[in-house]
Amino acid sequence: MLAVIVLFDRFTALDAVGPYDVLSSLPGAEVVFAAHQPGPVANEKGTLRLMADAALADVPAPDVIVVPGGPGQHAHMDDQGLLGWLRTADARSAWTTSVCTGSLLLASAGLLRGRRATTHWLALDELAGLGAVPATGRVVTDGKYMTAAGVSAGLDMALVLAGKLAGDAVAQSVQLALEYDPQPPYQAGSPATAPQAIADALRARRDQILT
Repeated sequence: MLAVIVLFDRFTALDAVGPYDVLSSLPGAEVVFAAHQPGPVANEKGTLRLMADAALADVPAPDVIVVPGGPGQHAHMDDQGLLGWLRTADARSAWTTSVCTGSLLLASAGLLRGRRATTHWLALDELAGLGAVPATGRVVTDGKYMTAAGVSAGLDMALVLAGKLAGDAVAQSVQLALEYDPQPPYQAGSPATAPQAIADALRARRDQILT
């Protein structure tokens, strides 16, 4: 099973690394980071780099596609090299997935037209304009398309996907090995539970956060 995690400048690190840690633990899995060109790709802070092992053109037919989000997503909404690769790879993939605003790239490629999908809560309203059906939830599955909400939801998505690929027992073993047992100190992880003042402050900074 070949999984390709797409990288682009100013991606969000956990969007890519969370699914990597889960999927790379599956039996027989090969997980490759790929970008337009092989080499280091910087996250949105510019202080952390992941190595793209391959060019996108070198991995045209993955079994699983994972598209992370991050502020750099905006620069690729009309990137026909990336969007064309997504369309071609999706034609053969068993699963096409995204984390956070990565779903906006899938939607820009025309892959989520008429399909339920989610993204970061601050960007959820953008999905409809791209032909998708916005849906709330940590992980939303519609056919072979699996989208995760913001950043940390990529771990949930990857575990759901692991169960589909390798069975529940394997996915549970991976979860236990990672000791993924969230117990956050605050109930502020969604706009529904966060204090209103906190949510409003983030809404006011929406453009700074997403771009």
